[in-house]
Amino acid sequence: MCGKFTQMATWAEVVAFSQPLVAIPEGGTTTVSTPMRTAKVMRLGEDGGRELVPMRWGFSKPENPSFKPEHMHARAETIDRRPTFAEAFAERRGIVLVETFNEGEAQPDGRTKQWVIRPKDRKPIAIAVIWEEWAGDTGSEATFVMATVPPNALIGRITDRMPAILRQEDWAMWLGETDAPLADVKALLRTFDDEGTWEMSEQAAPSRKKPKTPDPQGSLF
Repeated sequence: MCGKFTQMATWAEVVAFSQPLVAIPEGGTTTVSTPMRTAKVMRLGEDGGRELVPMRWGFSKPENPSFKPEHMHARAETIDRRPTFAEAFAERRGIVLVETFNEGEAQPDGRTKQWVIRPKDRKPIAIAVIWEEWAGDTGSEATFVMATVPPNALIGRITDRMPAILRQEDWAMWLGETDAPLADVKALLRTFDDEGTWEMSEQAAPSRKKPKTPDPQGSLF
């Protein structure tokens, strides 16, 4: 399942989050999100308008004095029934707009090969999430988990789950802007067929620079 995604730090084009999706601007600063790190989540504010809120990735148990994520993903098939997720699914849903996301492919030697998925047109992808407030010794903060579904043909080559991707026409219902039975909301969490519009590439291994050998004479040159 997805363990990393990238977001643009500023998206001037996504004005009020109600305009059509546009290409991610060139030259922006990309932020990488992994479990426990913070990402921007779109949700409905108290005034009913859409807002971007920093949230930490993962649900931690209420009794944990410090943030220790117990869950990073919620299966769409049971998101409305599991006690950990049911209330958040019913009342607190959001969207994470990403530039890319990663999926891992298990290798025979026990390692995991990372693959990066992105749209060929470089438009953002909208991932369905649910969120809740967590309070601990360090204070209160909003946290989220990502909904997952069975994979499409592309991602099915490497793993058995993928993020739940929302089509733009479904944003309003998912966010709660329109009244709809929860069964209809849950039906939005379905496998997204990219129809050949996504590309997948192996993530380059981090470079490992060979440490410099200390000079026996203690010289810096």
